[in-house]
Amino acid sequence: MPSVDTGASVVVTGASATQFPVSDSVHDDKLRPGGPGYRRMNLALFAAGVATFALLYSTQALLPAISAGLGVTPGQASWTVSAATGALALAVVPLSALSERLGRRTMMTASLTVAALVSLLVPLAPDLGWLVGLRAVQGVALAGLPASAMAYLAEEVRPKALIGAIGLFVAGNSLGGMSGRILSGWVSQVWGWRAGLAAVGALAVVCAVAFRLLLPRARHFTPSAVGPRALARTVRGHLADPLLRRLYAIGALFMTVFGAVYTVIGYRLVEEPFNLPQGVVGSIFLIYLVGTVSSAAAGRLVGRLGRRGALYTAVGTTAAGLLFSLSHSLVPVLAGLVLITAGFFAGHAVASSAVSRAATTGRAQASALYQTAYYLGSSVGGTLGAIVFHAGGWSATVLLGLLAVTGALLITLYATHRARATHPTPSRARA
Repeated sequence: MPSVDTGASVVVTGASATQFPVSDSVHDDKLRPGGPGYRRMNLALFAAGVATFALLYSTQALLPAISAGLGVTPGQASWTVSAATGALALAVVPLSALSERLGRRTMMTASLTVAALVSLLVPLAPDLGWLVGLRAVQGVALAGLPASAMAYLAEEVRPKALIGAIGLFVAGNSLGGMSGRILSGWVSQVWGWRAGLAAVGALAVVCAVAFRLLLPRARHFTPSAVGPRALARTVRGHLADPLLRRLYAIGALFMTVFGAVYTVIGYRLVEEPFNLPQGVVGSIFLIYLVGTVSSAAAGRLVGRLGRRGALYTAVGTTAAGLLFSLSHSLVPVLAGLVLITAGFFAGHAVASSAVSRAATTGRAQASALYQTAYYLGSSVGGTLGAIVFHAGGWSATVLLGLLAVTGALLITLYATHRARATHPTPSRARA
């Protein structure tokens, strides 16, 4: 990948290289580990991350139950996930532009509040059409949160602490994905899938209240009016940057793997030879704790291996997990899910933090474009994963995942080759 230094400066290599200082000495008033407000900020964004992933993927662990309850195929049921992620992907850029005027804190609060309130209506959907429609509304509501959160962190946190803070936000995503699925799985086993969705909605309401009470006010945000033309210029500028394009593609490909695997895994585990009950299938998502650890540790991994080295590790770990999951024994399948989860969250944390640091202007839009690619990857992975599983079983889903992770590998190899051609003796910090 093009270089993003983790030390005193950031060097972005592409069509034209630029260098800008990020020394902590000029950011004395920004949030830092141990400083006032830093812990509250982390707790607030952790709660937001929990709510975001719990809501966004609230139907994923329940897909077999939804298929049975509504009499639909896995491919049709998967739209309850893809509608939310796809709507988020389409809405995230315009809502990130609105955050430039309203403020990151205001936008995040409004997004989380609306999404939590809609989640209380989702269990009342009378049929698949209403369920998919409400999930799309929920996705639009959530779209104001991810990119605004990344921009908030980039503006309010000291540069050297940025990747750690983003890692904790991503860790909240992983915990939300886990807790939402476990909660809905066990509640669904006793009272049905509608009650499972209601339980996730209640969790989101609690997280939204905690977020609003904990998040420190923004001290480094400057409001600006972003009109359609200015927004288009900013988006074009980011898409013209080779570094950002590669980061967007990597995020989308990692999420394609993850979306495919976790959309389909419930169907596989309730069938032969496993025959697991719905509550136990929901508990499989305890594996998300691995993602909590790997995303929070991404900064240390980058410090040791450089960004490209960390991405190679994430790619290899994910691919190994896919191959392990082909087994017909439960233990190797669970080991495969552990590796897939660890690889995905590490790769996502590295790529998303690189976007936040590489963009010197229009940070919200740069992060929004990453989120667009990321959640489009989720929608494509979830829908294609369900379709190929229905047609060819788990091995077809694994093949889809291997193709996606190979794409991420090729992009990183290209970046490595380009960097070596430009800098014959590159330092690890340039990775």
